[in-house]
Amino acid sequence: MFEKLEAIEKTYEELTNQMMDPAVIGDQTRYTKVARQHRELESIVEKFRELKKITRDIDGSRELIRESDDAEMRELAAAELPELEELQTKVEDELKILLLPKDPNDEKNVILEVRAGTGGEEACLFAAEVLRMYQRYAEQQGWRFQIADVSETGLGGIQKGEAIIEGERVFSKLKYESGVHRVQRVPQTETSGRIHTSAVTVAVLPEAEEVDVKIEAKDLRVDTFCSSGPGGQSVNTTYSAVRLTHLPTGLVVSMQDEKSQIKNREKAMRILRSRLLELEMQKQQDAISAERRSQVGSGDRSEKIRTYNFQENRVTDHRIGLTLHKLDLIMEGDLRDLIDAVVTHYQAEKLKQETERQVAVA
Repeated sequence: MFEKLEAIEKTYEELTNQMMDPAVIGDQTRYTKVARQHRELESIVEKFRELKKITRDIDGSRELIRESDDAEMRELAAAELPELEELQTKVEDELKILLLPKDPNDEKNVILEVRAGTGGEEACLFAAEVLRMYQRYAEQQGWRFQIADVSETGLGGIQKGEAIIEGERVFSKLKYESGVHRVQRVPQTETSGRIHTSAVTVAVLPEAEEVDVKIEAKDLRVDTFCSSGPGGQSVNTTYSAVRLTHLPTGLVVSMQDEKSQIKNREKAMRILRSRLLELEMQKQQDAISAERRSQVGSGDRSEKIRTYNFQENRVTDHRIGLTLHKLDLIMEGDLRDLIDAVVTHYQAEKLKQETERQVAVA
């Protein structure tokens, strides 16, 4: 592992020098590529340098214990050594996770889709709250959250909501949010005070770029129509809404959020490409053995992943057995502890799987 880390550090230093080279700075395309590679290696190099410092401190403590004539210094070094060795193990484990094969989609923006499931109007109301929850989380992360399409209901809920989230490593944070989100609470429409259980589905798709998914013009049917939602006379009386139909798959994407037909078509194409990429990813996922899927989890929307209990101010993630009693804060976008715990869990599972693979090969 250390040889690999030394090579990564050398590459990182070379990239650092390139970023200061006037020839690279003057070539925007090249500079962007170098900067992205530099950023991808930065966390590994920082952690490796931390490990090297800890290793030097351990060597220094052991040398003091062996050779120092000062009894007090030897005692201090002996007391410090176990803590340093424990920290060394922790940092080594963190490095192993950082060295795992990268998900090629981790750096991508996402298409977020929230749909009301079982539970009637209460599910629609919760779907609207979940969409707002992710919007607030995105704002806290410094990401750009852009509503793409919303189908509203009469009481303030939504049947479906789609958003485009843009920022640094968005998919790496949100990719495990896909699944069924269950809510337990007394609905606003309930007069007897009985707790109801409803559900919404969340899908997180990596935004596909044109190089990821090629859509031929002959495979696409484009229809335009007057939008039917709120937005004023100028929206509703012009053919600004767009419906794209991908003929080979039958996928349909409609967009009427913008007053401009061009902007609606652009948004619809972004979502269509991402859905086509999801189909391709699903084909690859289906080829994985059932045993591996049970270990790592597919994160598809059919899995019940989380329960939100408002009466107890509790949220439980069923995949990792984590319960937090701060649902009020979570619904305001404070998802960091929850999301980080899930990401860490799946990283540990992948590390275990990679270790088992290496043992099998050896």
